[in-house]
Amino acid sequence: MSDFSDLVRRVRECAVEQAESLPDCVTDLDIAAAEGELGFALPMILGLLYRQVANGGFGPEYTLLPLIGQGRTAVSEYGPLRGAASDYWPQGVLPILDWGCGMYAAVDCLDPAAPVLLFEPNAGSDDWADAWFLDSPSLAAWLTAWLEGTGWWEEEVMMAEDAQEPMPWPDASRRLAADR
Repeated sequence: MSDFSDLVRRVRECAVEQAESLPDCVTDLDIAAAEGELGFALPMILGLLYRQVANGGFGPEYTLLPLIGQGRTAVSEYGPLRGAASDYWPQGVLPILDWGCGMYAAVDCLDPAAPVLLFEPNAGSDDWADAWFLDSPSLAAWLTAWLEGTGWWEEEVMMAEDAQEPMPWPDASRRLAADR
């Protein structure tokens, strides 16, 4: 079990500094209700963020979706994505940030490392597996990139001559096929 206390503290400090105001944190009961509705457990670090930082409203660019509540939430987004069109959204992959244009950052809650995935439906292929990219090997690494200003979404990183192309998510085909 990892100790994420320092990282969560740093995220909270940055979130407070950047946001005019943050939503209240969620409770253990809220987490349990969300997990019951989703049908899977949240990774420890994701639960800590919602319990100790805020119910969304912090993070890169467009900020994390609230876990629960009114309006668009991670839980409310997951249902329709998994619904009738589950050909493109694997079970246990929770959307946490809407980048716009149909793109999402999502956490694979079924993988103990909690990798962050990028769903890019505009990738241009007829195979939905081609729309999934590994954004970061873990949510902790993704948050660290945000804190350090080294994430792909940062303009200087995106425009650099040596900018990395996103890597395809190696488990996409297997995970999508498992849901059919």
